[in-house]
Amino acid sequence: MAAERVTIERFIELAKAHPVLDVRSPGEYKHAHYPGAHSLCLFTDEERKVVGTAYKQESREQAIKIGLDYFGVKMRSMVEAVEAIVATRPDPSDKTVLVYCWRGGMRSAGVSWLLDLYGFKVYTLVGGYKKFRNKVLEVFALPFRFNILGGYTGSGKTETLKIMQEKGEKFVDLEGIAVHKGSAFGAIGLPPQPGQEMFENLLALDLLRFEKDLSNPDADPIWLEDESQRIGLVNIPGALWARMRQSPVYFADIPFEERLKHVVEEYGVLERQKLIDATGRIQDKLGGLNAKTVTMYLLEDNITEAFRILLAYYDRFYTKALHNREALHALLYTVNCKSITAENADEIIRVAHNRSEKV
Repeated sequence: MAAERVTIERFIELAKAHPVLDVRSPGEYKHAHYPGAHSLCLFTDEERKVVGTAYKQESREQAIKIGLDYFGVKMRSMVEAVEAIVATRPDPSDKTVLVYCWRGGMRSAGVSWLLDLYGFKVYTLVGGYKKFRNKVLEVFALPFRFNILGGYTGSGKTETLKIMQEKGEKFVDLEGIAVHKGSAFGAIGLPPQPGQEMFENLLALDLLRFEKDLSNPDADPIWLEDESQRIGLVNIPGALWARMRQSPVYFADIPFEERLKHVVEEYGVLERQKLIDATGRIQDKLGGLNAKTVTMYLLEDNITEAFRILLAYYDRFYTKALHNREALHALLYTVNCKSITAENADEIIRVAHNRSEKV
């Protein structure tokens, strides 16, 4: 049975249950790929370059012949690699796989032919990775409804949102997807961030979990954490960012000393030199004297006083960003919280639901 070509919508559904194989070159895969896809490169980066040059300078037929030379010696190892991938699945007897290349052309066709010949059930993506990228960009323009959880640094917003999710609220974890906590100190102790394109791919698929709610006017909004548009090295896409800035903000108002205590617990365990380096990166905005004082406290292992200065700086920074919204008075709902506890989630949910009932 020949490989079946499917639309991007069907591909996304099938990918929830079956392994996805990216047959582009290692460099293309490393740049960005379908989240969760396995790299099964038909050509190396150099081989792809040779085939492409032959296609442009000689002929399509000559490029195919060169490609076949590269492909022939890899056939067995590629089949065995897919067997190994399938063997790790919950149901190893299910031989269904999904394949894509850049535009759904000869690379995916060649590998799909081989895997189908061997006995796999193969689906290929019409339009390839390029079609997926078009879908990703379309997602950010969809009319999702959001609730934004705001609050000064150290308010435990991410932890609170995760508790809210456990209670049935919808939540897209922007910082989790970006692998960054959203400040100059946000990358310390974390793995490298994805690139911009990969961040967008991950974010779009996460948002698509709630696509069915778009046709339901009574569906609850999706919770997001209030962020700057830039999270470390990546940016929230413009259309999504604009919608966030027009969404209700539930501001968890927690006393400074409680937040300071929380920040010290979270960041006090991190390597001192990395904290000092991060302080240096914001020296111009923080002020030379403050930066020197923070560095001195860090060298003295006086984490509390170091972060007292930093927290005051970030409070000013956040206040400016919070108020840089149109019609903030109609969007802002303050939720007074005495400290950072799990009960804050219940109170924020209560306030948000009361507000929705009145609208």
